[in-house]
Amino acid sequence: MTRSGAQTAADAAALAAAQDARDQLRDRWLDVLSDPGQWEALFEGKGFVEAEACERAAAFAARNGADLLGDGCTRLNSEDVGFKVTVRSVDAVGRSVIPITESQHAVATAEAVIVPRCTFDAPLEPSEDPGPTPGEGEETPEEPEEPEESEPIVGLVCGDVSWVIDPEDPVLPDAADLFRVRLID
Repeated sequence: MTRSGAQTAADAAALAAAQDARDQLRDRWLDVLSDPGQWEALFEGKGFVEAEACERAAAFAARNGADLLGDGCTRLNSEDVGFKVTVRSVDAVGRSVIPITESQHAVATAEAVIVPRCTFDAPLEPSEDPGPTPGEGEETPEEPEEPEESEPIVGLVCGDVSWVIDPEDPVLPDAADLFRVRLID
């Protein structure tokens, strides 16, 4: 395998890890859909299992003739959310004009990030105490309370699309609407 083949394997593995993490974030978002207070952390990339994403990276490296090298899949050490993947080709470089390379393996590294595409501005909640009402203090017969209907959730914007989420019948953005995954240098 050549250096370019190893780089293809590293790129595929890094993108696979980031896409798996993105999918986990969407699944976690679905779990907390009715609690918008938890959305911000998810949109910041918090809440995925690194080991699961790295398993997917290893599978994609193998599909492309490489193995993860050492700690070949790690979370980025920066403010970016994503992965750094290092692979080593399974096959040696082979015969070339440089005799010493015949038994060497190609090594390559790639980094992929998960970029949030959405913002969420929670609507202001009404005051808990609406104040006195006319006729307050007069006795009135108690009326049975009707069960509260879940209010649509507004304030989620992904790209140029504003989403109104009806908790009773949600039409939801998919993982690619919520996050973009890309390679970085």
